[in-house]
Amino acid sequence: MTVRTDTQSLRRARRAGLAAFVGTTIEWYDFYIYATAASLVFGTVFFPATGDRLTGVAAAFATYAVGFFARPLGGIVFGHVGDRVGRKTALVVTLTMMGAATFLVGCLPGYDQIGTWAPILLVVLRFVQGLAVGGEWGGAVLMAVEHAPPDKKTFYGAFAQAGNPAGALLATGLFSLLSTGGTEWLATWGWRIPFFASVLLIGVGLIVRLKVEESPVFEETVEETGVPILYAVRTNWKPILLGICVLPVAVGGYYLVTTFATAYATDPAVGVSESLVLNALTIAAFVELVMSFGAAWLGDRFGRVRVVVIGLAGVALLAAPQFLVLSTKNAVLIIAAFVAMRLAMTATYSPIAAILSQMFRPRARYTSISLSYQLAGALFGGLSPLVSTLLFQATGSVWPAIGLLIGMCVLSIACVLAAPQHTDSPDTV
Repeated sequence: MTVRTDTQSLRRARRAGLAAFVGTTIEWYDFYIYATAASLVFGTVFFPATGDRLTGVAAAFATYAVGFFARPLGGIVFGHVGDRVGRKTALVVTLTMMGAATFLVGCLPGYDQIGTWAPILLVVLRFVQGLAVGGEWGGAVLMAVEHAPPDKKTFYGAFAQAGNPAGALLATGLFSLLSTGGTEWLATWGWRIPFFASVLLIGVGLIVRLKVEESPVFEETVEETGVPILYAVRTNWKPILLGICVLPVAVGGYYLVTTFATAYATDPAVGVSESLVLNALTIAAFVELVMSFGAAWLGDRFGRVRVVVIGLAGVALLAAPQFLVLSTKNAVLIIAAFVAMRLAMTATYSPIAAILSQMFRPRARYTSISLSYQLAGALFGGLSPLVSTLLFQATGSVWPAIGLLIGMCVLSIACVLAAPQHTDSPDTV
């Protein structure tokens, strides 16, 4: 009987891990096609009245940042649903919301057709995207980690984390393919195709997600939670603040070396072709996807905190080469730099799901982990590309962005070393 129970638990863990991977892949695909489009075409499609390219890109990144500022609200709303109604219910709703908003972005007329209504509607849909992602990540991570055996939580948490590079791979890979049609075609019609394709992916994700059992930790603690946001703010405010400071590189540095790097590299002052940057990002995303589970395995084997600290040190060392190599326009060097950076990023990101989820005791955990991750996303993820673009525009140099990334690494290292780690026992409050 014991063997059968263990087998059933492992089967549930694998199913939860697969659902977390598929769901977060789709969510991040939707998020990254927006990021890529903001880097390449939204400045001219929705903000042509700004006058010059960098100002248009900055305006597009401002709408991109709106999604990040909506994410904490999404974390509160769906954290409440996840802590009171169930993780599974919250995740089905967030996936549906994201798919609808993404499809509608693809339908939007540009500034030339409807004037200022175009950027206004873009901001509204971006806000809905942010709400959905704000509720998605915490639930997907908890479904994977809470189903996992105690000695494999980092590995199973990586299923949710691997959805990030998988979504990026789909997004940049599709844009890379579409860019072969030329810049003009991409800016007028081609950019819409990835947004329309989201509908098919959402259907697949819902089928997989609806088959997953509810988290066992939720089933044991739901009656004791009370009002999740009140409990989280009253009891977990210290680890929530610490969690925010654990995440600058995992959620913000990533966008510096992808979204801002794309805008910087394709700026006329640098002159790297869009296709080369997109190809480099696609290859790097594939490498990160493949190595995500390796980094998580190392986390279970040698300690997840140790793996993350090593990764953060690697990001700091690679910060300057990542950007300086772009001026060479050498495809091999650029691709190698992007791949090396994403390998280091993998070590900072893949184990973070287990680290962050175990920073909080089971009560109100969905709300608490979502607040930490999404507030960090708003602060570091939403503002990093915008601030870096403005710094580059003001100074004509990429060094301020490099310094920003290194500073984020230092903060992350200090806080991850101080992060507490708890068990899943419902008796620990």
